[in-house]
Amino acid sequence: MISDSLKNKTKLTALEAALYAAGHPLGIEELMHVVSSKSEKVVIGLINELIHKFESRNGALEIKILPGNRVVMQLKSTYNSLVREFTHKPLLKTSSLKTLGYIAYYQPIEQGQVIESRGGHIYSQLRHMEELGLIIRERVDEKRFVIKTTPFFGDYFGIGANPENSKMQFKQIFEHVKVPEIKVQEPVISVPLTDSRDGLADGLPQYPRPAN
Repeated sequence: MISDSLKNKTKLTALEAALYAAGHPLGIEELMHVVSSKSEKVVIGLINELIHKFESRNGALEIKILPGNRVVMQLKSTYNSLVREFTHKPLLKTSSLKTLGYIAYYQPIEQGQVIESRGGHIYSQLRHMEELGLIIRERVDEKRFVIKTTPFFGDYFGIGANPENSKMQFKQIFEHVKVPEIKVQEPVISVPLTDSRDGLADGLPQYPRPAN
C-alpha cells in the first residue's frame, strides 16, 4: 500500500514536471487534472508546498502564483541579465509583432479592423498568435470577431492586467523603439519572443487564405 507521504511526493513531482514542460502559467483547473484531484484547496496546498521547496533549494528557479489563480515556474529576476544572450530567440517575426502590438494597443478590436489596417496577409499571423495563446477571438455575430490579448500575453511581456495601464506601457515602449517603417498608429511591442515560425497547420477555422 502506497503511503500518504509517497503519494504527496508523487503529486508534487507531477506539478513540477507540468510547470516545467508548459513554459508558461497554468490555471488551477489544469493542475487539478495533473494530480487527479477535484479539490482546488488541495491543489493550492500542494502548490504552496512546492513553492517552499523551491525557496529552500535557493536555486535559480521559483514558483509563483499569479493573479487569476495561475501558477508559473520561472527564472528569478536576478538571473535575467546573466542568461539574456541564451533566451532571446524571437517568437514572432517583426511583421507579426507589429500586428500583435496593434491588437494589444487597440483591444478589444474587431478582426475586420485589424485586417483593414495591417492587410489581408495577416490571417496566418492571427492563426499563429491564437495557437501560441497570445490572443483570443470572440464571435460577435455570424461574420464578425473581436480580438483581445490573453492573460498569458500579459504574463509573457510583463504587462499589467489593467487595460489603461497597459496602453500607457505600450506608449512608453513605442516611444523608445526606433523602427522607421512602423507608423504611429501601429505601435509595436519590441520585446523578444520565441520561434520565428509564421505559419501553422492548415485547416484552422475562420481564417480564409488569400487567393493565389
